[in-house]
Amino acid sequence: MKKIIRLTFTLLIVIVCAVGAQAQSGYSTGIGFRGGVASGLTIKHFIKSDAALEGIISTRFRHRGTTLTLLYEKHAQAFNVSGLQWYYGLGGHVGFYEGAYYYDRGHRRYGDRHVLGLGIDGILGLEYYIRDIPFTIGADIKPYINIPSGGGFWDSALHVRYVF
Repeated sequence: MKKIIRLTFTLLIVIVCAVGAQAQSGYSTGIGFRGGVASGLTIKHFIKSDAALEGIISTRFRHRGTTLTLLYEKHAQAFNVSGLQWYYGLGGHVGFYEGAYYYDRGHRRYGDRHVLGLGIDGILGLEYYIRDIPFTIGADIKPYINIPSGGGFWDSALHVRYVF
């Protein structure tokens, strides 16, 4: 499982670095932390002036697992405020959990040692770019559906990214 996580993270970084574009928002890439129910690392890279790819590596302590998420996001200026943007997007996730701690529709799964979770994600958020200290701060809501086990859930988070 650690090899899959390392390979996926390396592949994500290569893809993000291979696609070069300067965003209208004033930065092309941001790396930082996401704090919420599923906390972790986040990297966002603009592939067009109004479109970005975001990768999230998060942990869910309750399920004792790790989730890798990739999202395609559209951005637009919010409230005519320079540096403030709202965004929405779609993507998917793959998660690796210890079976004894993973909930399947409210019931514990005792027989599985390891559980693989696949699903579809959405995102809706607001982000502010602070040009003086090159950071972004933001908040988002990320609903998702696990395909094999069904059920819909959502995650909300705050994030901080260093941008370059």
